[in-house]
Amino acid sequence: MTTDITQIGSQKVKSVTSGETVELKTFWENQNVAIIFFRRWGCMLCRLWAKELSEIAPVLNKHNVKLIGIGVEEAGSKDFVNGKYFDGDLYYVDNISTYQLLGFKRFNVVTIITSLFWKQSRDAIFKGRGMGLETDLIGDGLQNGGALFVKNGGKLLFHFVQMGPADRYPNQDVLEHFGLENEYNPETMANKKPEEKECTTEAQP
Repeated sequence: MTTDITQIGSQKVKSVTSGETVELKTFWENQNVAIIFFRRWGCMLCRLWAKELSEIAPVLNKHNVKLIGIGVEEAGSKDFVNGKYFDGDLYYVDNISTYQLLGFKRFNVVTIITSLFWKQSRDAIFKGRGMGLETDLIGDGLQNGGALFVKNGGKLLFHFVQMGPADRYPNQDVLEHFGLENEYNPETMANKKPEEKECTTEAQP
C-alpha cells in the first residue's frame, strides 16, 4: 500500500480536551511525531499499548518527538483521559474515512470475537489484567488502528497497520525510527517477550 502523506496530512482531528480541530499535517510541521491510532478508547488492548508507549514518552519528549494518540470516535475518550493511560496528546478523527485512508482493517462481529482467542490476544489480555487495566463496551469495537511515524517537515518514516486487536508496535522499534535505539532499556521498558502463560478468558474488543 502506498501512503500519500500529503493526503493524510489534510485529514482533520479534534482534541479530546479542548475540542479544537486541526489537520494532521500540523503535527509534523515543526517536529518529529509518533502518531498512534487506537481502535477503541475502552479496549483493554489499546489501554495496554498506551501504557507501554508511555514508558518511552520521556525519551521521545527529550528529543523533540511528539507522542500523539488518536481514536476513531469521541465516545469513551474522557474515561481514557481520566484513567491516565497515555502520556501524550489525545485526539479523535473527524471522519472514519481517515482510518480507511490509512488502510486500517475493519472486523465484523464474528472475526473480532475470534481474534480475541488468538494467542497474541490472550497474552495481552493476561498482561493487561495483571496491570489492573479495565475494559468497557463504549464505542465501535470493530475497527483496528495502527501508527504513523513522521519526520519534521513531512517525511514518512513508517506506516504501521494492525493485523489484529492485540497487535502493538514495539517500543524499541519506535525509538529506532527516530535514531533513539540507544535510549531503549529492555530491563525497564515495555514490549519485552511475554512469559509463556496461558489465559483462557477474553476481554471485550
